[in-house]
Amino acid sequence: MSEAGYQGPDLLDPRDRGLQYGDGLFETMAVRDGRIPWLAYHLRRLRSGCARLRITPPETAGLRREIAALAVGQSRAIIKLIVTRGVGGRGYRPDPDAPSRHILMRHPWPVHAQRYVREGIRLRVCRTRLASNPALAGLKHLNRLEQVLARLEWDDDSRYQEGLMLDYQDRVIEGTMTNLFIVRSGYLLTPDLSASGVAGVMREIILETAVQRSLSCQVTTLSLTDLAPAEEIFVCNSVVGIWPVVALQRRRYPLGPVTRPLVEAIEARAVES
Repeated sequence: MSEAGYQGPDLLDPRDRGLQYGDGLFETMAVRDGRIPWLAYHLRRLRSGCARLRITPPETAGLRREIAALAVGQSRAIIKLIVTRGVGGRGYRPDPDAPSRHILMRHPWPVHAQRYVREGIRLRVCRTRLASNPALAGLKHLNRLEQVLARLEWDDDSRYQEGLMLDYQDRVIEGTMTNLFIVRSGYLLTPDLSASGVAGVMREIILETAVQRSLSCQVTTLSLTDLAPAEEIFVCNSVVGIWPVVALQRRRYPLGPVTRPLVEAIEARAVES
């Protein structure tokens, strides 16, 4: 185990299909006081993704023990779980009998995360577009080159803290590492991810919480034109929770009356989960 925290093979086999083809999935999980608040959600999404890609998932009980061992003693940290189809020969066709492989890594907690929860972030629109592919839509698969290219578009984190990504039909899909919600006329709206994008764990939790709080919420098609009159905008993922958006390009948005109670509700659920 390295200083950052690692559990996996001592040497990565160059024939691993995760390395060769991006043939696998990953989960990024927050550690709080030695535990993973949303672990059941992450493991359920992992199993669902493995089923869609026809990858044998790791055995759940053993995986839970490994994650717990990496989280113990950590007040704040991030654990990344990677599952690949395992080692294979040359060519795209996988060996149906090859065992899958999983890797766990622990990383330090980002120091800026809580400040952005309080103060909000500024959002830019990325030039890089997301391709549409319903077969992969929603999955947190290992091929993240679109997000890599989008994140290369700016390096001044003091000006913009996240980038908004559209598809080739000009539909707003997500941030480079977050999902997006807007508030309009009292309704909570989030982009439809049936053709592209990652269906995040925190997105699922927010949709659940909205129902619990009798807050009208709709999964729908959104464009930049739809975002302009929004009363509030926020982005989210399972590590940072909710980041209010105070500016999109040059347009300003308030830290409003829908976002703040949601932040508090999600925080309360994280403690209890």
